[in-house]
Amino acid sequence: MTRCAVPLPDHPGFLLSAKTALEVLAIRPGYLRGRVGQSVDDPDDWVLATEWAGVGPYRRGLSAYDVKVALAPLMAFVVNEPSGYEVRAAVDTRPEPQG
Repeated sequence: MTRCAVPLPDHPGFLLSAKTALEVLAIRPGYLRGRVGQSVDDPDDWVLATEWAGVGPYRRGLSAYDVKVALAPLMAFVVNEPSGYEVRAAVDTRPEPQG
């Protein structure tokens, strides 16, 4: 999860760059999925969320040269806070009712 603070005039360019970054990330081994989201409460608050098969593929994926180039336009907007999280619990589908 990488949060970004993006001023209104930069929204279109940021979204285009974020989509490009996801496309480049998607070809890296271990990449599972990625999303770009915009806060419904603060339109200048965006997030780039990716899911990986594990921490190793995540770190190797981000260290690839083509990924660094694709992520460069986004770096000016990144909020300096932790961005790597390991899943500790998940529910992927809604459970069927019992009884």
